[in-house]
Amino acid sequence: MTTEAFSVRADSKKVRKLDKLAEQQDRSRNYLVNQAIDQFLDLLAWQEKRIKEGIKAAEAGKFASDADMDAIFDKYKNA
Repeated sequence: MTTEAFSVRADSKKVRKLDKLAEQQDRSRNYLVNQAIDQFLDLLAWQEKRIKEGIKAAEAGKFASDADMDAIFDKYKNA
């Protein structure tokens, strides 16, 4: 895999936290940033897949029943 350099601006506090974490994990700042990017991209791909599945189910008329929704709302009412 080829790599490409690019720059990112971040406030000093974030950079210090990143550097501290890198030192604690004996990793480079670059490694941690790449890990974060990978996780972010994976999350977005997962979200997109789930949204498409939901749209497909809705188009097929597959919805939760009122009883199912009431049970979910009741579960979190006092959370």
